[in-house]
Amino acid sequence: MTILHVSAVRGWGGGENHIESLCHELKESNPEIVNIVLCVKGDLFNERLLKTDIITESAPLVTNLDLRYIFKIISVCKKYKVDIIHLHDSTAMTLSIIADKFYNLPPFIFSKKTSFPIRKKKSTLFKYNHPKIKKIICVSNESKKVTEEAIVDLSKLTTVYQGTSLLNKSSETPFTLREKFSISTSKKIIGTIGNHVDAKNLEVFIETANIIINIKKRTDFIFVQIGIFTERTEELLKRVKELNLENDILFLGYTPNASNFIPQFDAFLLTSEIEGMPEVLFESFYHKKPVVSTNVGGIPEIIENGVNGFLTAPKDAKALAEKLIYLFENQDLISKFVDISYKKLIEKFTGSKMAQNTLKEYKKLLNLT
Repeated sequence: MTILHVSAVRGWGGGENHIESLCHELKESNPEIVNIVLCVKGDLFNERLLKTDIITESAPLVTNLDLRYIFKIISVCKKYKVDIIHLHDSTAMTLSIIADKFYNLPPFIFSKKTSFPIRKKKSTLFKYNHPKIKKIICVSNESKKVTEEAIVDLSKLTTVYQGTSLLNKSSETPFTLREKFSISTSKKIIGTIGNHVDAKNLEVFIETANIIINIKKRTDFIFVQIGIFTERTEELLKRVKELNLENDILFLGYTPNASNFIPQFDAFLLTSEIEGMPEVLFESFYHKKPVVSTNVGGIPEIIENGVNGFLTAPKDAKALAEKLIYLFENQDLISKFVDISYKKLIEKFTGSKMAQNTLKEYKKLLNLT
């Protein structure tokens, strides 16, 4: 079986990490499965893949309809005799559907990794209901529920929870946060990982810090944010300066193997407004760090409020701040939360389980089961 994974995302994020983990896990458990990744030439994901043993092909993608990328899909399918094309984002879907007009491509599987509703635009609905797409794999039941509103044939939809690979876990980092930034051991490091995009709502991350530090007058907290800077970064930094929080919030930008820093956090704070199934939470489970998060997307499917973490409504910085303070004033909760979360991870949310459940869908499509 030969699978072509198509990614048209520029940059690096959870979706790209998912592709990398899936390929590594399948190679470990099922070496007879050939995985090829087609990505944007010269981009961050391409650079990362070239340092791995994953078969990597690339093509330029200057616009979302770049013909060079479209014809690369065709040439890769011919070169490797691809059995299934696994699409990992909506642009990859568009490019592959166009490529299919020029050459009869193998069947498609699409991974729906967010809980964004599918737009009811005619061209968008046509794309998502294209007959070449035989299966839509959703990363959570919430993502599946949202996707159902736009899909005609609901039998195409299934849920395969994203998972974190246990093959490559590490806490090795180029520096330690406390040493590099002279953070006192008396301060709790509240960390988050995510690119500077709307969905992550880092404005709420800043406001949560503001409530704890400027309003509650707590001097025992410091906030660390890791993720790719974007056009939103300038406004975020401006807001930090306005609130006089330059010494209390550290923005590290893109950092390779960012999850390796999680063991240095005292808690993980997620302020997202929209999510699918963020892998950073599974990383936090693995490294036994407590989580305070908004209750969006598939997050309530893995965190039960007050049982293995704290959840609040989105955009509610006051509630997030209160939960963080309460967590560290009730230390016994931390060990309870992390123990339950770690057990959940091992039982349900490993990369190995994700890969095997995805492989089942590949086999169903090829009538191998």
